[in-house]
Amino acid sequence: MTERRIDTPHGEARLVTDRARTPYATLLLSHGAGVGIDTADLEALATNLPRNGITVVRLEQPWRVAGRKVATPPPTLDAGLTAAADHLRTRTPLVVGGRSAGARSAARCARSLGASGCLALAFPLHPPGKPEKSRLPELLGARVPTLVIQGERDTMGRPDEFPPEIDLAVVPGADHSFRVPRSGDCSQAEALEIIVESTLEWVIREVAGNERPV
Repeated sequence: MTERRIDTPHGEARLVTDRARTPYATLLLSHGAGVGIDTADLEALATNLPRNGITVVRLEQPWRVAGRKVATPPPTLDAGLTAAADHLRTRTPLVVGGRSAGARSAARCARSLGASGCLALAFPLHPPGKPEKSRLPELLGARVPTLVIQGERDTMGRPDEFPPEIDLAVVPGADHSFRVPRSGDCSQAEALEIIVESTLEWVIREVAGNERPV
């Protein structure tokens, strides 16, 4: 794992990279509006994907680096993601993604960044209890292959609220943070394994293509 700071239009951001020995894809991930890059789902991807040929770069947005507790407005998140992607200059296919607010930012920016795919973890389809305020157009606006990984009990968008054309992986019993009940059918370790395996299978199928070594 390596770490570096980069400049963005809204302050200094931090990039934490877990590099694959022979990468065939690069996954750039940003975090949610009230958390950092150390959430269990992002850490699971950073730990497990590099050994399977995918370099994982986690972006800590400037507001978080500066010690603030709440995210700055969406355009500032997009600017941070754009600066991070420009800084990477990867030769492998780039997938942009993130969890919650980070997933929204990835969907907004994927096309302009020339990404080969978009990974949306716990996409906040609507505010809790307000399904009429749908953010589906934002998700569909990615216009690149997109995988949504959603908890079965996510109050910001249950899996059955997404249209059938969305490529969707469901984490049984999980909430917006991918936490599962202790008495549920799926353990916490199994929930994280679903996130990792679903991402890996999708990247191989939809993004990496002929780049993946055989």
